[in-house]
Amino acid sequence: MLFSELLHTPLLLLLLPIVAFLYASVGHGGASGYIAVMSLFAFPVSVMKPTALVLNILVSGISFYFYYREKQFDWKLFYPFALTSIPFSFLGGLLTVETHYYKVILASVLIIAVLRLLGVFGKEQAVLKPVNFPLALLIGATIGFLSGLIGIGGGIILSPVILFLGWANMKPTAAVSALFIFVNSLAGLFGFVSQGGSLPLSSAAVISVVLVGGILGSYYGSRKFNTATLRNVLAFVLGIAILKLYTT
Repeated sequence: MLFSELLHTPLLLLLLPIVAFLYASVGHGGASGYIAVMSLFAFPVSVMKPTALVLNILVSGISFYFYYREKQFDWKLFYPFALTSIPFSFLGGLLTVETHYYKVILASVLIIAVLRLLGVFGKEQAVLKPVNFPLALLIGATIGFLSGLIGIGGGIILSPVILFLGWANMKPTAAVSALFIFVNSLAGLFGFVSQGGSLPLSSAAVISVVLVGGILGSYYGSRKFNTATLRNVLAFVLGIAILKLYTT
């Protein structure tokens, strides 16, 4: 099936907005989810990475707007990660990973995403602690490089780390993750394009359904919304994608 035909597959157009909705509800752009769904439809890696980054920029930008409007954003929590993540995400975007290793790295990140969705880790701490600046710089650089390398924003990794270390509660973490994803995705995309990578002409239908899912997820997530059942469904879809990545 041609790429243009894949973009109009009904099941794809159903799954992508669900991914956008659920990820945006917790301040994420959804790149790891988009890539997982695209891998189920056998998209080439050269298409998955830039497409996921573009969709990530759109959804994380929307998500940040809603969380910022609700006064959940904390600049002091954000900037230590961003200082190192942006240049390292650009650096990761410059590199091209051989398909086999790309799939292995992606599958490993998706395992983190599934565990996060199932609530295995990333829970709020009872007592908050001040941010350890040097550690935040190191975390930002590591996540930023990985983000640019495989085409994600890194929020699916950053948010559970912030919560685990007790540096913020859920909603401020979601707000910081949303902007973190936005800037990293931009940096990774610039790195990808500067090395001669091209942006596939995405279907208006794909962008439209993803935007709808992102807007709704951001709106409900920035307030109070329980998406436990849908999160389990998404975790199941990601689980299938992980198996496919490891076995192909």
